[in-house]
Amino acid sequence: MLQAALPMTHHWLPFTANRSFHKDPRVMVKADGMVFTTNTGQQVLDGVSSLWCVAAGHNRKPINEAIKKQLDTLDYATAFQIGNDQAFMAAQRIAQLAPGDLNRVLFCNSGSEAADTAMKLALAYHRARGEGHRTVFIGRERAYHGVGFGGMSVGGIPANRKVFGAAMMSRVDHLRMPHDAAQHAYINGVEPVYGEDFLAELEQRILPLHDASNIAAIMVEPVQGSAGWYVPPQGYLKRLRALCDKHGILLVFDEVITGFGRMGTNFGADYYGVVPDMLNFAKAVTNGVIPLGGVICRDFLYDALMNANAPEHAIEFLHGYTYSGHPVACAAAIATLDLFAEEKLFERAAQMGKLLGDAMHAGLKGLPNVVGIRCLGLAGAVELAPIAGSPGKRAFDIFRDCFAHGILVRSAGDNLVLCPPYIVTAAQIEQLVGTLADSIKRYA
Repeated sequence: MLQAALPMTHHWLPFTANRSFHKDPRVMVKADGMVFTTNTGQQVLDGVSSLWCVAAGHNRKPINEAIKKQLDTLDYATAFQIGNDQAFMAAQRIAQLAPGDLNRVLFCNSGSEAADTAMKLALAYHRARGEGHRTVFIGRERAYHGVGFGGMSVGGIPANRKVFGAAMMSRVDHLRMPHDAAQHAYINGVEPVYGEDFLAELEQRILPLHDASNIAAIMVEPVQGSAGWYVPPQGYLKRLRALCDKHGILLVFDEVITGFGRMGTNFGADYYGVVPDMLNFAKAVTNGVIPLGGVICRDFLYDALMNANAPEHAIEFLHGYTYSGHPVACAAAIATLDLFAEEKLFERAAQMGKLLGDAMHAGLKGLPNVVGIRCLGLAGAVELAPIAGSPGKRAFDIFRDCFAHGILVRSAGDNLVLCPPYIVTAAQIEQLVGTLADSIKRYA
């Protein structure tokens, strides 16, 4: 379809500079493997897995066929008081991948809904065990946990919060983002070792301020993805786990980005050797083709609600969504997990992640305005010095220029992120990094 024929008046694009977009539209009409085709016929290499979602590459036939088969078998059934076979099977497969006793899956439709689900479950759990006063949540600065009011409240990206500040939850606090730009601007495949203890303020300020007995949960991303791929220091998450255990605080990992292979492991929890009490997922679980998200929780949370003093006919957890565990989405998830296993794509992500990190550091370090590069797993970010008075503009301009030259990168503030599908080849990594380097030079 030609650009002029598209009815572009009515669609309000999310998280998009719409005025800028309409001057220079970027419209995809086809995708296969690693490559998009736009409505003008341009070929664009997908360097961001379409926002961390399309881990196995586009147009994968086994997933498509599973969706078609499911539509012909059971298109939809209510999730309230009724189950469907695909949801039970998908939950089993997901739980089998999760570490420890993360065995119970609550389905929803997105990472945003997963964050709010985890927060509600934390409150319900503490109430069920007689500690309903635990209502404080702790997040981190520059964290992203979706766009629901709960997720925005515990999240810490200022631009996402400022318009809605009056409606943010009041009993929320935030840890500092664990990043030392001066000492560790360049990270490649390792956990940095910092001299500073980024969890000292949790013990010295946040816990005394709110009293640990009032804190319901701490929610963190294993790697802060949406902010620009910020890697935690060595031992940080293990110490956070120990502090939560010490004070009876639930630990929630938001793995919407790091889950299902991005780190070369099943989950970021596996990479860091930490079992959270809840683990949020979405995106890659269906390879992005059908919306599906969820929360995997440990057995003791489920047991606390099941064993509460209530009649058997009473609903134990008054929460859910119309499309929770949608049979078509769950069929897509099962097919996606099969494909990941058959093609050993998590292992491939680990291998290609090393190539990506080496290529980014070799090709981008030392270029004009580059002040940092952070790579771990199959993802990396290059940080740029901001234009005075126009934060984010340099990265946004380079994002648009890269698209014009045939690659899709992601701008996140003053960062440019690469997180390609796990099927990416060495030649495609070279193309992504080379094109990005040329664009950075053009905008010096």
